[in-house]
Amino acid sequence: MEFFLVLTALLLMILGIIGSFLPVLPGPLTSWAGLLVLHFTDGVELSQTFLISTLLVAIVIYVLDYIIPAMGTKRFGGSRSGMIGTTLGLIIGIISPLPFGIIIGPFTGALIGEMIHRNDLNKAIKAAFGSFLGFIASTFLKFIVAIIFLGFFIVKLSAHNAAWL
Repeated sequence: MEFFLVLTALLLMILGIIGSFLPVLPGPLTSWAGLLVLHFTDGVELSQTFLISTLLVAIVIYVLDYIIPAMGTKRFGGSRSGMIGTTLGLIIGIISPLPFGIIIGPFTGALIGEMIHRNDLNKAIKAAFGSFLGFIASTFLKFIVAIIFLGFFIVKLSAHNAAWL
């Protein structure tokens, strides 16, 4: 049972890191769920204060994930179409075989979304750039938090002396 819990927690940690890039998965919240599952293994002690603090961080990052790209888009004169284009471009960029598709996709998607919304290429490029910067900042923040949670996971697990290790 303990091995199953640790394996499940590790899977959630990995999904949390992947979720930092995919808009479908809430990255830090998924990583936090891995910490919670690890808490239920015998011999691994995570205090309630630690779990509540990390949950609050994950929730704040989850909320900021929606605010930061919107701020970037708004700051550079973008629209909702640019935000939708950024998300669609990210998904296409991830599944496409293009190198750097995860970077090219959101920008291209935002540009197409802005061009649909308005016909001014210069304004569309500026708005797409803002949307792209907001997306990159938000993704980086989620990734850093997911990696920190993975570090907590590794430290707590390495301090645990289990028979199955």
